[in-house]
Amino acid sequence: MNLAKKIFRYSFVLGAMWFVIHSVYIIADGLRDQKRAADLAVVFGNTVNKDGTLSPRLKARLDKSIELYRNHKAKKIMVSGGLGKEGYWEGNEMKKYLVKNKIPSGEIITDNFGDNTEKTVINSIKIAYSLHYTSIVSVSQYYHQTRIRKLFKKNHFEHITTASPQYFEIRDIYSVFREFFAYYL
Repeated sequence: MNLAKKIFRYSFVLGAMWFVIHSVYIIADGLRDQKRAADLAVVFGNTVNKDGTLSPRLKARLDKSIELYRNHKAKKIMVSGGLGKEGYWEGNEMKKYLVKNKIPSGEIITDNFGDNTEKTVINSIKIAYSLHYTSIVSVSQYYHQTRIRKLFKKNHFEHITTASPQYFEIRDIYSVFREFFAYYL
Protein backbone atom coordinates (compact mmCIF):
# COMPACT_ATOMS: atom_id res chain seq x y z
CA MET A 1 0.00 0.00 0.00
CA ASN A 2 1.43 3.35 -0.92
CA LEU A 3 1.91 6.21 1.53
CA ALA A 4 -1.00 8.33 0.21
CA LYS A 5 -3.47 5.46 0.73
CA LYS A 6 -2.16 4.85 4.25
CA ILE A 7 -2.48 8.52 5.16
CA PHE A 8 -6.00 8.63 3.74
CA ARG A 9 -7.04 5.47 5.58
CA TYR A 10 -5.63 6.62 8.92
CA SER A 11 -7.15 10.07 8.48
CA PHE A 12 -10.52 8.53 7.71
CA VAL A 13 -10.37 6.21 10.74
CA LEU A 14 -9.30 9.06 13.03
CA GLY A 15 -12.05 11.30 11.67
CA ALA A 16 -14.67 8.60 12.16
CA MET A 17 -13.45 7.95 15.71
CA TRP A 18 -13.57 11.67 16.48
CA PHE A 19 -17.11 11.89 15.10
CA VAL A 20 -18.30 8.97 17.25
CA ILE A 21 -16.60 10.22 20.42
CA HIS A 22 -17.87 13.77 19.97
CA SER A 23 -21.40 12.56 19.14
CA VAL A 24 -21.51 10.40 22.27
CA TYR A 25 -20.33 13.43 24.25
CA ILE A 26 -23.06 15.64 22.71
CA ILE A 27 -25.72 13.10 23.66
CA ALA A 28 -24.44 12.45 27.20
CA ASP A 29 -23.84 16.14 27.88
CA GLY A 30 -27.26 17.13 26.56
CA LEU A 31 -29.13 14.52 28.59
CA ARG A 32 -27.57 15.85 31.79
CA ASP A 33 -29.89 18.61 33.04
CA GLN A 34 -28.37 20.60 35.87
CA LYS A 35 -31.73 21.23 37.59
CA ARG A 36 -30.54 24.57 38.97
CA ALA A 37 -32.69 27.68 39.17
CA ALA A 38 -31.96 30.54 36.78
CA ASP A 39 -33.30 34.03 36.29
CA LEU A 40 -34.43 33.46 32.70
CA ALA A 41 -35.54 30.36 30.80
CA VAL A 42 -34.73 30.76 27.09
CA VAL A 43 -36.76 28.54 24.77
CA PHE A 44 -35.11 28.06 21.39
CA GLY A 45 -37.58 28.13 18.51
CA ASN A 46 -38.50 25.37 16.13
CA THR A 47 -41.12 24.54 13.52
CA VAL A 48 -44.56 26.08 13.52
CA ASN A 49 -46.60 23.98 11.08
CA LYS A 50 -48.40 25.41 8.03
CA ASP A 51 -51.72 25.25 9.91
CA GLY A 52 -50.28 27.29 12.80
CA THR A 53 -49.90 24.39 15.21
CA LEU A 54 -46.61 23.83 16.95
CA SER A 55 -44.42 20.87 16.11
CA PRO A 56 -44.32 18.24 18.86
CA ARG A 57 -40.63 19.11 19.40
CA LEU A 58 -41.46 22.79 20.01
CA LYS A 59 -44.40 21.91 22.29
CA ALA A 60 -42.08 19.71 24.35
CA ARG A 61 -39.64 22.61 24.78
CA LEU A 62 -42.43 24.95 25.82
CA ASP A 63 -43.85 22.38 28.23
CA LYS A 64 -40.39 22.10 29.80
CA SER A 65 -40.27 25.90 30.25
CA ILE A 66 -43.72 25.81 31.86
CA GLU A 67 -42.44 23.16 34.28
CA LEU A 68 -39.40 25.30 35.12
CA TYR A 69 -41.53 28.41 35.69
CA ARG A 70 -44.12 26.64 37.84
CA ASN A 71 -41.39 24.98 39.92
CA HIS A 72 -39.74 28.39 40.51
CA LYS A 73 -36.66 27.42 38.49
CA ALA A 74 -37.05 30.50 36.26
CA LYS A 75 -38.39 34.00 36.97
CA LYS A 76 -39.37 34.69 33.37
CA ILE A 77 -39.55 32.80 30.10
CA MET A 78 -38.07 34.12 26.87
CA VAL A 79 -39.27 32.56 23.62
CA SER A 80 -37.05 33.06 20.62
CA GLY A 81 -37.36 32.24 16.95
CA GLY A 82 -37.73 33.83 13.57
CA LEU A 83 -40.19 33.98 10.71
CA GLY A 84 -40.55 30.41 9.53
CA LYS A 85 -41.04 29.43 5.91
CA GLU A 86 -44.57 28.45 6.94
CA GLY A 87 -45.36 32.15 7.46
CA TYR A 88 -45.51 32.34 11.28
CA TRP A 89 -43.34 34.27 13.72
CA GLU A 90 -42.15 31.49 16.01
CA GLY A 91 -41.83 33.74 19.06
CA ASN A 92 -45.43 34.96 18.77
CA GLU A 93 -46.81 31.45 18.38
CA MET A 94 -44.73 30.20 21.29
CA LYS A 95 -46.03 33.00 23.51
CA LYS A 96 -49.64 32.15 22.54
CA TYR A 97 -49.05 28.57 23.64
CA LEU A 98 -47.61 29.66 26.99
CA VAL A 99 -50.49 32.08 27.65
CA LYS A 100 -52.98 29.36 26.73
CA ASN A 101 -51.24 27.23 29.36
CA LYS A 102 -51.73 29.89 32.03
CA ILE A 103 -48.32 31.56 32.04
CA PRO A 104 -48.96 35.29 32.64
CA SER A 105 -48.25 37.35 29.53
CA GLY A 106 -46.09 39.75 31.55
CA GLU A 107 -43.76 36.87 32.46
CA ILE A 108 -43.01 36.08 28.82
CA ILE A 109 -40.45 37.89 26.68
CA THR A 110 -40.80 37.44 22.93
CA ASP A 111 -37.84 37.58 20.57
CA ASN A 112 -38.81 37.22 16.92
CA PHE A 113 -35.29 37.93 15.70
CA GLY A 114 -33.62 34.77 17.00
CA ASP A 115 -33.79 32.98 13.68
CA ASN A 116 -30.73 30.87 14.43
CA THR A 117 -29.00 29.54 17.54
CA GLU A 118 -26.33 32.22 17.72
CA LYS A 119 -28.81 35.09 17.32
CA THR A 120 -30.99 33.64 20.08
CA VAL A 121 -27.96 33.40 22.37
CA ILE A 122 -26.89 37.00 21.68
CA ASN A 123 -30.44 38.36 22.03
CA SER A 124 -31.02 36.48 25.29
CA ILE A 125 -27.78 37.81 26.78
CA LYS A 126 -28.81 41.38 25.91
CA ILE A 127 -32.23 40.86 27.46
CA ALA A 128 -30.79 39.21 30.57
CA TYR A 129 -28.39 42.11 31.10
CA SER A 130 -31.17 44.68 30.56
CA LEU A 131 -33.17 42.98 33.33
CA HIS A 132 -30.07 42.67 35.56
CA TYR A 133 -30.34 38.89 35.34
CA THR A 134 -27.18 36.88 35.80
CA SER A 135 -28.26 33.33 34.96
CA ILE A 136 -30.02 31.61 32.09
CA VAL A 137 -31.39 28.12 31.58
CA SER A 138 -31.38 27.00 27.95
CA VAL A 139 -34.47 25.01 26.94
CA SER A 140 -33.94 22.96 23.79
CA GLN A 141 -33.41 19.39 22.64
CA TYR A 142 -30.55 17.50 24.30
CA TYR A 143 -28.42 17.37 21.14
CA HIS A 144 -28.51 21.17 20.87
CA GLN A 145 -27.34 21.99 24.40
CA THR A 146 -23.57 21.51 24.05
CA ARG A 147 -23.37 24.02 21.21
CA ILE A 148 -25.70 26.44 22.99
CA ARG A 149 -23.47 26.45 26.09
CA LYS A 150 -20.41 26.93 23.89
CA LEU A 151 -22.02 30.00 22.26
CA PHE A 152 -22.99 31.53 25.61
CA LYS A 153 -19.44 31.12 26.86
CA LYS A 154 -18.02 32.48 23.60
CA ASN A 155 -20.15 35.59 24.26
CA HIS A 156 -18.81 35.85 27.85
CA PHE A 157 -21.95 34.66 29.63
CA GLU A 158 -20.89 31.99 32.10
CA HIS A 159 -23.99 31.29 34.19
CA ILE A 160 -25.79 29.00 31.76
CA THR A 161 -27.54 25.76 32.62
CA THR A 162 -29.65 23.48 30.47
CA ALA A 163 -33.00 21.74 30.58
CA SER A 164 -34.18 19.42 27.83
CA PRO A 165 -37.60 17.86 27.38
CA GLN A 166 -37.97 14.11 27.44
CA TYR A 167 -38.90 14.06 23.78
CA PHE A 168 -37.14 11.79 21.32
CA GLU A 169 -37.76 11.03 17.65
CA ILE A 170 -36.00 9.26 14.79
CA ARG A 171 -34.95 12.67 13.45
CA ASP A 172 -32.57 12.96 16.42
CA ILE A 173 -30.08 10.79 14.52
CA TYR A 174 -29.81 13.44 11.81
CA SER A 175 -29.78 16.21 14.42
CA VAL A 176 -26.83 14.70 16.32
CA PHE A 177 -24.98 14.36 13.00
CA ARG A 178 -25.74 18.01 12.15
CA GLU A 179 -24.70 19.25 15.60
CA PHE A 180 -21.28 17.62 15.24
CA PHE A 181 -20.50 19.87 12.27
CA ALA A 182 -22.34 22.93 13.61
CA TYR A 183 -20.27 22.79 16.81
CA TYR A 184 -17.09 23.48 14.85
CA LEU A 185 -18.43 26.27 12.63
